[in-house]
Amino acid sequence: MVSLKIDGREVSVPEGTTILKAAQGIGIDIPTLCYHKRLPPIGSCNMCIVEIRGQEAPVTSCNTPVEEGMEVTTESEALHAQRVVNLKKILKHHALDCPICDKAGECDLQNLVYRFGITEVPFEPRKQKRDDSYSTSLIRYWPERCIMCKRCVTACREIKGIGAIEASGEGDDARIVVANAEICRSCGECLMVCPTGALTENLSRFKGRPWLEKRVMTTCPYCGCGCQMELRVMENRVIGVTTKLDAGVNQGSLCVKGRFGYEFIGDEDRLTDPLIKENGAFRKASWDEALDLVAQKLSAIKKESGPDAIGGLSSAKCTNEENYLFQKFMRAVIGTNNVDHCARL
Repeated sequence: MVSLKIDGREVSVPEGTTILKAAQGIGIDIPTLCYHKRLPPIGSCNMCIVEIRGQEAPVTSCNTPVEEGMEVTTESEALHAQRVVNLKKILKHHALDCPICDKAGECDLQNLVYRFGITEVPFEPRKQKRDDSYSTSLIRYWPERCIMCKRCVTACREIKGIGAIEASGEGDDARIVVANAEICRSCGECLMVCPTGALTENLSRFKGRPWLEKRVMTTCPYCGCGCQMELRVMENRVIGVTTKLDAGVNQGSLCVKGRFGYEFIGDEDRLTDPLIKENGAFRKASWDEALDLVAQKLSAIKKESGPDAIGGLSSAKCTNEENYLFQKFMRAVIGTNNVDHCARL
């Protein structure tokens, strides 16, 4: 264990712990933008700077390990002034389009601007616009909102192990570019960790605002992993999917189906009544009539040809509990092992 002082408080943490994590462990809030607890330290935003006794210049706390006897100051007039300067540098080229940005109301950058009371920033358009080719059919990249924190690049490489995107260039020429478009899965991990509105989803744009939504925790229906996610619901319609970092086996991650495969829920072509086919055409029926017909047909097939003449396909859009009941029905009631899952088709 390493012992040190943070804002005058004695702290003991394991060797290798960063100053930021040590401070967070005792409830001290150091402002950050590029830091994300699921990612290795990036150190690009310079908002988490702290003072260490005996050192002239502040250091970034997210990637500076603690040392025995270290004395750290996380708040001072000098630190506050430097953080304001650093934040204004980030805002210098940032598009001031908060009213139409999907991230408004839950934007880390917006929160820090409010926290530090910044009301004026000279907005200077870039001499050469950044390339927006990073966009996919499900994810849109807004290059002028990008603060080059590199969270997206790090998450794609370190969490998903894909490496489809990378940071390129220096200073005003810095941008996020597609390194290998063919391996991008549109999983949305980059979108999940983005602290600004630089990455938004193409499906739910302009459908609602965070303060108008109801968020409902549920289990992803697409496979047996049991990933946890939040449905963003407004006016009884699902308008998007998000996640909580500490919830479930996925810890905030989802695949492309879990994050974007929700529009079937409110699709106008979705069946709302059972249909029975008669004389080559479908007609609406009650549930009792439909279920009685299914029971009669299955019983007749089983009596005439045996239980193995019947097979069943379970659905990725049902819950695990519903699929368990379905396979139990096929094995215990019908008497066959002919049961499979649509994910294998």
